[in-house]
Amino acid sequence: MVARPEVLAIVAARGGSKSLPRKNLRPLAGHPLVAFSIAAGLQSRAVSRVVVSTDDEEIAEVSRKYGAEVPFLRPKALAMDDTLDLPVFQHALGSLAADGYKPDIVVQLRPTSPLRPPDCIEQAVEILIGREEADSVRAVIPSGQNPYKMWRIKDDGRLTPLLGDGKMEAYNMPRQKLPSTFWQTGHLDVIRPRTILEKGSMSGEVILPLVLDPRYSVDIDTQRDWERAEWILMRSEVPVVRPGHTPRPLPDQVELVVLDFDGVMTDNRVWVDSDGREAVAADRGDGLGIARLLARGIDVVVLSTETNPVVSARCRKLGVPVFQGTADKGSALREILTDRSVDPSRAIFLGNDLNDLPCFPIVGCALVVADSHPEVMSQADLILNRTGGHGAVRELSDLLLSNLGY
Repeated sequence: MVARPEVLAIVAARGGSKSLPRKNLRPLAGHPLVAFSIAAGLQSRAVSRVVVSTDDEEIAEVSRKYGAEVPFLRPKALAMDDTLDLPVFQHALGSLAADGYKPDIVVQLRPTSPLRPPDCIEQAVEILIGREEADSVRAVIPSGQNPYKMWRIKDDGRLTPLLGDGKMEAYNMPRQKLPSTFWQTGHLDVIRPRTILEKGSMSGEVILPLVLDPRYSVDIDTQRDWERAEWILMRSEVPVVRPGHTPRPLPDQVELVVLDFDGVMTDNRVWVDSDGREAVAADRGDGLGIARLLARGIDVVVLSTETNPVVSARCRKLGVPVFQGTADKGSALREILTDRSVDPSRAIFLGNDLNDLPCFPIVGCALVVADSHPEVMSQADLILNRTGGHGAVRELSDLLLSNLGY
């Protein structure tokens, strides 16, 4: 029986940052940036220990809160703008070795690449274990632009090809005829300790690839990078390791769908006339989606904090029960499930705002619309592509019926 290797994940997170000040502590989809890399290590079946190397007391405190170890503080001299990774990792391994700890494999998790596939660490560790001669495994993606079509401008103003491999005018060849090239990302490096300590390198000579889907490629250095990362997280375009919450899939069997009203079946706006009468806008596609669920034997109810005749009128037309004026949605949801004898694991909830959060842990899967409150998004199991009042319920209906094989 082969012993499980001791795998140490190190997250290097310094306090200083010029482009985005204090970015390692800045909230991304409801959690500090550093927490995403900590979560990747903690949630990986391959990782034995997660350590944060930082020079900053506040980052250390936050890191411990999210479950990482911070057994030492990094010297300020190793936390400068131009500090390389190598001395940081040599310091970390040396500090841990002084306490008698020596890992078999080291995983570098850079906070600036927070969007990681759930199984990427396991894959990379297996690749390294399978090739004894390998020094490291590095995450890469297919290059967006082929460097064989890139140029430099010489001192005399002439263009000269960036690369040349003996082919005649490679820059004039069709893309399909050129060698495939790859771009290194910051998601992870999996390294043998001897590469760091004996060879004095973060990669060594024999580097193996872990090829990732390009949609995960976000390296946060600017505000625009940050906004792109939040956009991907909010829309759940790809499965991503998230801090503090492991998203649950849609149940294989669903008996009940519970919908919030304002901001889910509407766009959260309300029109008020001079007599105080209210009106809202709804999407006809949502009504069709609800009808399809009912036709398949899946019950639908609406749970709303507001007591409003417009809510009653809309639900009456759709033929679904409505529960209004419920300040404590969690308790109201439990009563609904009990009265209907519904197994909570076979119920799903669709919401959008903070008062919906108590419902999330009660049901088998909690979903939110695309324009939900950021904190609610961070705790949802699935984020829809549609916004409230613009077909989100229809999207849920189509997704659910497709998942159930209809």
